[in-house]
Amino acid sequence: MMAVEFFIGKRYLRSKQKQAFISLITFLSVSGVTVGVMALIVVIAVMAGFEDDLKSRILNVDAHITLQRHQSPFSDYRQVTETAEKTPGVESATPFITSQVMLQSAAGLTGAFIRGVDPASVNRVIKYLKPDPLVDQEEKRRTNPSFMPGIILGKELANNLGVLIGDPVHLISARMTLSPIGIGHMPVTRQFQVVGLFESGMFEYDRSLGFITLQSAQSLRRMQDEVTGIEIRVTDIDKADILREKLIETLGFPYWATDWMQKNQNLFSALKLEKTVMFIILALIVLVAAFNIASTLIMMVMEKKKDIAILRAMGATDRQVRRIFVFKGMVIGLIGTAMGVCLGRILCSLLSRYQFIDLPPDVYFITKLPVQWQTFDAIRISLAALAICFLATLYPARQASKLNPVEAIRNA
Repeated sequence: MMAVEFFIGKRYLRSKQKQAFISLITFLSVSGVTVGVMALIVVIAVMAGFEDDLKSRILNVDAHITLQRHQSPFSDYRQVTETAEKTPGVESATPFITSQVMLQSAAGLTGAFIRGVDPASVNRVIKYLKPDPLVDQEEKRRTNPSFMPGIILGKELANNLGVLIGDPVHLISARMTLSPIGIGHMPVTRQFQVVGLFESGMFEYDRSLGFITLQSAQSLRRMQDEVTGIEIRVTDIDKADILREKLIETLGFPYWATDWMQKNQNLFSALKLEKTVMFIILALIVLVAAFNIASTLIMMVMEKKKDIAILRAMGATDRQVRRIFVFKGMVIGLIGTAMGVCLGRILCSLLSRYQFIDLPPDVYFITKLPVQWQTFDAIRISLAALAICFLATLYPARQASKLNPVEAIRNA
């Protein structure tokens, strides 16, 4: 019996419509589903690519886990680093000192974050940084103390200061002092030589971050053999929170740690919410197309009253009549969904390969539009579109099944 219903449904699809308007609405219905599905796939692919690219850039700049001590720097960082590296799941660890300073050159003055790092181990945690220029500069200072200590600046930060490799910059830091009138801060100025530039791919980091050696940072802040904290890189970023808890349990109080998920929780939560909202908004395009499908089927029922009456007189049940019109509506939805998926896949490939769209780096974190095709998202979008199309067929199919055959033949 199902074969009979599908046969009649296919005849309705293939046969020439007496009313050209119905054919136009059918075409618009297919086009609406196609455009809606294509737009959903492309936008969700861009959102997924943006999230993945942003995550990779953040993890290339920041450590996966940052370990610090409550209230003060600590001097036993070598033992803590060794303990961290022995923890299963930890790839490497490196100490650091962070300071907020002002950088001054002959061309300008700007604020910056300066990070003191250990050149021997920093590139095992922060992959984009090449510390060799800092090492070379320190070797020059050992043979000739007149050489200035080296500093590596982000490219955007160097552009703001108007400096190139080899130029001097003045680093101005506030140092706490104790006087008879109370505690105050006295500015301390040190001169550094730009020995390298880095580009992390994150505009915010490239315009505000600089690196010096751990010894230079300790001298600047008048710290003995102490550090601010330890940066840790793990083998599985999705298990960073588990390793963070394990490290805190191993080291105990007063040590505390944060992982990359905690640092960027608000950012990725906002991206997830935005992705959901975009899915709902663009699904409205498919919903409009579903209304067109419903309109097509309603007018088809009006046109085929005589056919429906004859089928009912021949013994067709309500369910069989409903299936005929549900089948036609679902075929329209299936064709539109398939075309939308294909066009969306092609457009994603073109955007990924040729990079038609450039993003302003001072507004966005990235400069190119990232696209990441995800099969699961495509399946989810297709199922959602088909579900909407199926719901749109229910009312017209129900109206067709309730048609009185006697009245339909009499009025035909």
